[in-house]
Amino acid sequence: MKLAHLILLLLDLHLSSSGHTPASGLPQEDLVEQKCLLQKYTHLSCDKVFCQPWQKCIDGTCVCKLPYQCPKNGTPVCATDGRNYPTYCHQKSFECLHPEIKFSNNGTCTDQGKFNVSLIYGSTDTEGIVQVKLVDQNEKMFICKNSWSVAEANVACFDLGFPLGVRDTQARFNIPVNLHINTTECLHVRCRGIETTLAECTFTRRRTKTPHGLAGVVCYTQDADFPTSQSFQCVNGKRIPQEKACNGINDCGDQSDELCCTGCRGKAFICKSGVCIPNQYRCNGEVDCITGEDESNCKEDRQHNIHEGVARPDQGGETEMETEETEMLTPGMDTERKRIKSLLPKLSCGVKRNTHTRRKRVVGGQPAEVGDYPWQVAIKDGQRITCGGIYIGGCWILTAAHCVRRSKLHHYQIWTALLDWLKPNSELAIQAVNRIIIHENYNGATYQNDIALIEMKKRPGKKECELSRSVPACVPWSPYLFQPNDTCIISGWGREKDNQRVYSLRWGEVNLIGNCSQFYPGRYYEKEMQCAGTSDGSIDACKGDSGGPLVCNDINNVTYIWGIVSWGENCGKPEFPGVYTRVANYFDWISYHVGRSLVSQHNV
Repeated sequence: MKLAHLILLLLDLHLSSSGHTPASGLPQEDLVEQKCLLQKYTHLSCDKVFCQPWQKCIDGTCVCKLPYQCPKNGTPVCATDGRNYPTYCHQKSFECLHPEIKFSNNGTCTDQGKFNVSLIYGSTDTEGIVQVKLVDQNEKMFICKNSWSVAEANVACFDLGFPLGVRDTQARFNIPVNLHINTTECLHVRCRGIETTLAECTFTRRRTKTPHGLAGVVCYTQDADFPTSQSFQCVNGKRIPQEKACNGINDCGDQSDELCCTGCRGKAFICKSGVCIPNQYRCNGEVDCITGEDESNCKEDRQHNIHEGVARPDQGGETEMETEETEMLTPGMDTERKRIKSLLPKLSCGVKRNTHTRRKRVVGGQPAEVGDYPWQVAIKDGQRITCGGIYIGGCWILTAAHCVRRSKLHHYQIWTALLDWLKPNSELAIQAVNRIIIHENYNGATYQNDIALIEMKKRPGKKECELSRSVPACVPWSPYLFQPNDTCIISGWGREKDNQRVYSLRWGEVNLIGNCSQFYPGRYYEKEMQCAGTSDGSIDACKGDSGGPLVCNDINNVTYIWGIVSWGENCGKPEFPGVYTRVANYFDWISYHVGRSLVSQHNV
């Protein structure tokens, strides 16, 4: 198949599967990507979601931080073990390591009592009307049904010791006929759904004469009776109706029903990474899609919400409008969670110090100008430039393993801010090489694991490498940040397709290509490699570009090093797209050698 036809086919598939929300009646297989399900992604999979501030991302999984790794600023909190913790992050980090020690209340521990949740009027201990006793209240209180959704119900069941969360929020309970309940006095509660106890949620009481229904719950147990042929199998073993997958609501309790979607049901928002999130997370000031598009183009949305007084949908229950005379009983910890996130270290990468106008339209590339590609470096071996490389911060350069040999360490120079190697520009800086790290599983015959790190020498008397004209490209941590058909940029000093030498840095735009095995059968390894090219082959990497960057920009124009020029055949021909080392596959390998804080943008 010609590349032009392939790209049109991929584009057609992309538009039909990922652009807009399909009708809610579609069968499960039309919304859930089966190949993705095999990865068993959950709320702890940082390939798909952000970790919480008290967690860090290691080998694609959110794991517990130690309490001392939390920011020191924050409000003291009390836990169920009666201990005070300096901040909410410290307590949650400790709970992450010791799940039985849960949050109790904001502030210091007192003798006023403990938070308690219980179920009454159910036929078994797995169900009933929800009752809570807040820390500073004497009596137990009911929760209003119209503030109750799957998010709150899941947290209630977690709190009660049911790790699979809720089975249903609707059931008939055995309330005594002669019992008089004042339903105008029930509490309203709001949870995000990631809490482990209702004590972390926001409780309010609203002065109103309108009677409310009361919130009830049926918690899920392993022996729940669900027909397997019509259900979705969650990673945690829970089964839910298949029409609840990909609706933006965490019905599984571990979010596995929302992480492998090609579209979303109902009013959910689809992230480019195949994740469905509740529509109210769009433009709420917090990035929830790892690809960031839920917080892009938000100015008009926010203005609309301000003028219209939009109500917060409750993920399946009634829509609740704010009423007058609301008394907050507990503040909830979601605001504090967001504040902790804002205090975590921020990595500066992928943003040019000075921007140039992108020209409309390496082989067939355009000449670069100073500052266009400040992460691009040249590797000089003796008298000539043999490969490219990518600056990723500190003293570190990323390149292809086939470009370097440890035995030639002292022959190499790293040239930064170079445009033309026949006429070196004034911004050029030359660095010596301190050491070379080649991936231990590099295979020179198949080009598997074609990745290497070069550490530059520090200047005498300096603690760091100071590259005033260079800006590091960001290292991607997830393979879902960019997708087939995304447009990315290659750059280098490689030869033209007629084998002509190129002396000036050139760049060109290419499209990411999925399923490249048809071009290189038996030689293309999808997890480790990435194909990219154009429909007519007019832009391509070629000999001499090896080790150089394939960079992609996210929705916020932040640049990631998505690929390293590795191999290919017949430069500039459509049936032979360039093959690149897929950098996201090596995030942990890179961070192990250079230090996690240098390349981790999230959850340091």
